[in-house]
Amino acid sequence: MGDFMLMGEYHHTIDDKGRLTIPSKIRYDLGEKFVVTRGLDGCLFVYPMGEWTNIIAKYKELPNTKDARNFMRFFLSGATECEFDKQGRINIATPLVKYADLKKDCIIIGVNDRLEIWSNERWNSFMNENEENFSDIADNLFSTNLG
Repeated sequence: MGDFMLMGEYHHTIDDKGRLTIPSKIRYDLGEKFVVTRGLDGCLFVYPMGEWTNIIAKYKELPNTKDARNFMRFFLSGATECEFDKQGRINIATPLVKYADLKKDCIIIGVNDRLEIWSNERWNSFMNENEENFSDIADNLFSTNLG
C-alpha cells in the first residue's frame, strides 16, 4: 500500500451539504474507502485505508498516558470512513467542516501518506506565516551534523 506518494495542491469548493470534489488524479491513490479525521494545525487529514490501519497499530503501542489518551480522543472521535459519490465527491461530516472552518474555497494538498483539506483562509495564513522560515526549516531538518 505504501508505494505511492500523495502530492500537489488542488483548489475546490465545498457546497453547503459538505460535499467536496477530490481530483481524479488522487482519487485512485486514496482507494475506494478512506478515513477523514481532525488533523493538526486546523486542517483535516484524509488517509487511505491501509495507511489508517498502520496508524491505529502505532497508536496501540503508545503508553497509556494522559497525553496519549487525549490525543486518541481528539483524533478518533472525528474519524469517519468515507467513499466517493458518482461525481467523485466526498461528504464531510458537519463537526469536521466546523473544525476546519471550511466555508467555500478549499485547498486539498497531498502530503506523502495523506491528504490535507484546508480552508482557503487558513492555508493562506499558514503559507504567509511559514514562507520566510521555509529555508531555515529545511536547513534544520536536512543538515547533517558530521561533528
